[in-house]
Amino acid sequence: MLNLHENLQHKINIKMFYFFHFTHTYAWKNQEKIPANSFSLQVLLDPFKSILFFQLALYYVKVKKVDAKNILCTQVSMSFFDRLYCEGLVRENGTIVKCFDEYHDEFLIADELRKVLLLDDSDHYDLFSHLDREEFLFCIFKHLCLGGAFCQYEDELSPYLETTKFLYKDLVSVQKDPETKNINIVSTVFKVCAYDADGLCYPTSNSHEQNFAYLIVNPLNRHIYVLYHVFGVSSFCEMAR
Repeated sequence: MLNLHENLQHKINIKMFYFFHFTHTYAWKNQEKIPANSFSLQVLLDPFKSILFFQLALYYVKVKKVDAKNILCTQVSMSFFDRLYCEGLVRENGTIVKCFDEYHDEFLIADELRKVLLLDDSDHYDLFSHLDREEFLFCIFKHLCLGGAFCQYEDELSPYLETTKFLYKDLVSVQKDPETKNINIVSTVFKVCAYDADGLCYPTSNSHEQNFAYLIVNPLNRHIYVLYHVFGVSSFCEMAR
């Protein structure tokens, strides 16, 4: 667990923005209190406004286009991953079942867990449906399991689950329904890419499974978290400098 946490400090970056509510607009600022323009909460779904937002954040490039995909965020329990124990991928003691080494793109597959995550012809790929794999909780888990270019994989499942839970709880806000007493997620999650005249420029110029940027909009505390990672480098471009 400790090794995975220490490794993450050099692999995944989180940046926080906050906003003030003024009637129908939100004034966006980052944690260093650098002012930005006012946008509606639908900024990432409006092509023109989303470009303006990223031009302010990525002032060192000329943003021409922004893609923002709404990511499912409905899971409120880590029992979502209990199925990994039922299909022989993880033993009762939490040890991940090994397999013969093979490569998928740049990833070494040395256990059944990575097979399920990466190989659509895996015997257990259907353990998680297409919608399951679209969940933000699953995305975090998968990114942690695949790791960076020089990561050392864990033999136990628990470090991945515990770190996934830690990040998810830190990034996502929930609210209890006063009538049903159910816990509901109120955050909205986007996976974003920005393009300049030469093509993809954010989170980096290369398309890769482990190059990603998520924007998590939290309306309760008026925060926006940016979770991003660039595969194979030791330092990251920052959302705002």
